[in-house]
Amino acid sequence: MSPAELERYLHEHIPVTRAIGVGVASVGEDRVVLRAPLAPNVNHRDTVFGGSASALAILAAWSLVHTRLTSAGIVCRLVIQRNAMEYDAPITGDFTARSALAEPQQWSRFTRALQRRGKARVAVSAVLEQADRVVGRFTGEFVALASAADRARRRP
Repeated sequence: MSPAELERYLHEHIPVTRAIGVGVASVGEDRVVLRAPLAPNVNHRDTVFGGSASALAILAAWSLVHTRLTSAGIVCRLVIQRNAMEYDAPITGDFTARSALAEPQQWSRFTRALQRRGKARVAVSAVLEQADRVVGRFTGEFVALASAADRARRRP
């Protein structure tokens, strides 16, 4: 999936991405980098609102799993189960979120579990950066759920 395709998908299916100005900087098999401007995300202290920073990190992590599943031809629902966010410094300008699988070697186990059981969990991390410095860290777990048609095919 190209950056333009992912950005179009996010803006069409997750409206908040348009509101906070999410752009897709890059898409790769091992990471997704999203960017957002300060202006639509500013708080009363002229820094990025924590909810916007968290949203960008979640979106980058979700996008990585989504693009990998799409590339593999796997159709499913993908939802976040839990996450933690750490803020290292105030974000005073445009910022990015760079995602990666927490344990890349677990990807094949994740996809096998999804195909066998119709449900699987994967851990993803993201780093928030502004002006080439780390300003926050995200960890989260996402659950993939096979489509109803796939689940029906698994039944005897």
